[in-house]
Amino acid sequence: MLLFEVPLAVSAAAANAVASVLQRRAARTAPPSYAFRAALIWDLARNPWWLGGIGALIAGFLFQAAALTRGGLALVQPLLVAELPITMLLAARMFRTRIDLVSWIAIGMVTAGLASFLAAASPSPGDRIPGLAGWLVSAGVTGAVITSLAVVAVGMGGAARAVLLGVCAGLAFAYTAVLMKRATRVLEYNDLSALPVTWSVYGMVAAGLCSLFLLQNALQSGPLVAVQPALTVTDPVASTAYGVVLFGEDIRTGPWILLELAGLGLILYGSVLLSRSAPLRRDVPVMTAEG
Repeated sequence: MLLFEVPLAVSAAAANAVASVLQRRAARTAPPSYAFRAALIWDLARNPWWLGGIGALIAGFLFQAAALTRGGLALVQPLLVAELPITMLLAARMFRTRIDLVSWIAIGMVTAGLASFLAAASPSPGDRIPGLAGWLVSAGVTGAVITSLAVVAVGMGGAARAVLLGVCAGLAFAYTAVLMKRATRVLEYNDLSALPVTWSVYGMVAAGLCSLFLLQNALQSGPLVAVQPALTVTDPVASTAYGVVLFGEDIRTGPWILLELAGLGLILYGSVLLSRSAPLRRDVPVMTAEG
C-alpha cells in the first residue's frame, strides 16, 4: 500500500531541501529594502542560485502531487518533515560549517518524532470531498491567520521575523497541498482534459505563488535555521488537520493519541534545538569568483 507514496513524499522533501538551501543563498544578497516588494522577486530572478532553487521546488511539487494521488494528506505531508534534517545537512555543506553533536541529536529527534507519529497515527485516505462551505471557511481562516502573522512579522526584525514568516509560508504551502489534493481527486474520475476547467487548479497556483513570495521574504529576513524548522513543522501539522477536517482522513485515536503527541513533541523540540545550533546560524555563503 505504501510502496509508492512514501518514496515519492521523501523525494519531495529532498527536492524542497535543495530548493531552500539554494534560495537562501540567493536571498542573503537581496537588499533589505526589497522586503515585501515585487522588486525582491525581480532581483532574485536574475540570480542563478535562485533559479536552481525554483527548479528544485518544481521537482518537489511534482513529487508531492504524485504522492497525493496515492496517499492522503495525513500520510504524505508529515513525511515532508524529512526536509528539515536534509536541509541542515545540505546547508552545512553549502555554507561550509560543521554540524555539532547537539545538532545531530536534534536531527535524530526530528526523525524519531516523525517515525513515532506516523506509526501511531497510521493515517489512511479519506473519502469525503469538501463542499462550498468547507472551502470558504477553511480559506477564510487560513488567509486571516497568515495575514495577521505577516502583519506582526513586518513590525519585527531578524530571526523573529524569519520565524513568523516561516510559519506563514508553512500554512500557505499546507493549503496549497489541500488544493493539490482536490485537483488529484478530479483525476480519479476524469482524464487530464478535466484539469483546465477545475477551479482548484487555479486556486492551487495562486496559493503556491503566495507561498513562494512568503518563503522568499522569510529567507531574506533571517538565518535558514530560523526559517526551516518553522516552515517544515507548520506545513505537515496544518496539512494533517486539513486532511482530517476537510477530506475525512482517518488517524488512530484513543491511547494512540499519547504516542502521536509524543512524536509531535519530539519534532517540535528537535526543531527548536536545531534552530539554536551555533554552527548552522552562520549560514552566510562562502563567496566564489562566480558569486
